[in-house]
Amino acid sequence: MSITTAPTSSSAATARAVLDAAFPSGLGAFVDGKVVTGSGESITLTAAATGEPFATYADPGAEGANAILESSTAGAAAWGALNGFERAAILRNVSLVVGQHAEELAILESATTGKPIRDARVEAAKVAEMFGYYAGWADKLTGQTIPVPGNWHTYTERVPWGVVVAITPWNAPLFTAGWNSAAPLAAGNAVIIKPSEFTPASSVRLAQLAHEAGLPAGVFNVAAGLGQTVGAALTTDRRVGKVSFIGSVPTGRRVAVAAAQAGIPALLELGGKSANIVFADADLDRAADGAISAIFSGAGQSCVAGSRLLVERTVHAQFVELVAAKASKLRVGDPLSADTEVGPIITAQQFATVNTLIEAGINDGGRRVTGATLPDALAGSALAGGHWVMPTLLDGVTPANRLETTEVFGPVVGADAFDTEAEAIARANHTNFGLAGAVWTSDVSRAHHIAREVKAGTFWINSYKTIHVAVPFGGFGDSGHGRSSGPGVLDEYTQTKAIWVPTRAAGSPFPSLSY
Repeated sequence: MSITTAPTSSSAATARAVLDAAFPSGLGAFVDGKVVTGSGESITLTAAATGEPFATYADPGAEGANAILESSTAGAAAWGALNGFERAAILRNVSLVVGQHAEELAILESATTGKPIRDARVEAAKVAEMFGYYAGWADKLTGQTIPVPGNWHTYTERVPWGVVVAITPWNAPLFTAGWNSAAPLAAGNAVIIKPSEFTPASSVRLAQLAHEAGLPAGVFNVAAGLGQTVGAALTTDRRVGKVSFIGSVPTGRRVAVAAAQAGIPALLELGGKSANIVFADADLDRAADGAISAIFSGAGQSCVAGSRLLVERTVHAQFVELVAAKASKLRVGDPLSADTEVGPIITAQQFATVNTLIEAGINDGGRRVTGATLPDALAGSALAGGHWVMPTLLDGVTPANRLETTEVFGPVVGADAFDTEAEAIARANHTNFGLAGAVWTSDVSRAHHIAREVKAGTFWINSYKTIHVAVPFGGFGDSGHGRSSGPGVLDEYTQTKAIWVPTRAAGSPFPSLSY
């Protein structure tokens, strides 16, 4: 890729130029160490910042899915035959190469998805860190020696599944491609990333770089294409050992059911409707900054977004006003500008959904506190037709409001007041989701009590939205099951084999055969 300096502005032409620089022969799936263009249905990519199409590529279809599976099956055999020290050395090199190419990955991500370049740079660096972290585990996957009655030496080994299919979403394609490939690779599996058809480019480039860094052909493939064709084929084929999925609850359930019917286990990381609880004794200015970060970073397109703001009644009005004032200062604009803090909604479909849900929240009694008008710099520019939603704070979002339990997946937070600690906990748990949450208070005992009582896989005290690959991440209830990070995820990507060795020759179990 020749573009290593960020272009000055976003446009369909810019996105096209960046994509052409990354893939001179055209975008397609990454199979067996090379980019392979498909022959199926044409898929159009749209620039989120302008609303304009900038490229097309072809779906691989069932034939392409089969070729990917053949490649990955062979890759799994070759990769699994290496010992942990050999795999660790290669993954360390992948980390190094990804770090060296972090800027071009960030530019590609920003130009093709509309993610602000400042966010894309952070995520590219995190992907390099992911491979470095799991490289450190690749040579430490040990079994156990288990004492049992009788004359036996019994021990266990951790065996890779073989081929792991990871279905990743459009909101953070590069980050989730790294998050869902580094661990299974460290465990000895081959990985097929199935990115969203709307945002495949950075995942394909990541796989290219991993191959250049030493991963054998077929070990890291990318199935760029449609869910109903290549995605459906990959999640129901018995050559696949395990499926991991990040995305919406309805799609995740369909994937899990289809995989289960084929006898394939699935790891699910789904949505959230996380509560951010603020008590009157909190540092309100710091809590307001946390509330802003919780919902407006990434334009709210995050499964852990703090989309419910519950504030103790005595400071509710003051705090809502403070958050609204801070939200009005956020820089909404061109994703390729280093100053931009909030970018567009990535897909046109989600843009329509977010606007529909804002209207529903207002119709159900919510009061819009923040403005909806685009900044003059956007409204009067070529970006005016993009998928822009201004940071939105609705107050008075009660339990009867649809936004109390409906995931918006956009820069929209619903606020309401509470009177007691018990009420705050009950409101936080008033949802089928259980992904994340936070509390802001100066009372240490209260903080730990609420952290224990709120049903969430991740919970922050006087902070919000920090995650790291070394820490387990996942949800309860409709937010999924299993954990997608931390040392424990290596158990998700291996199976335990028990081996029995007699330490003394045993007699026949049948008296008639005894000597």
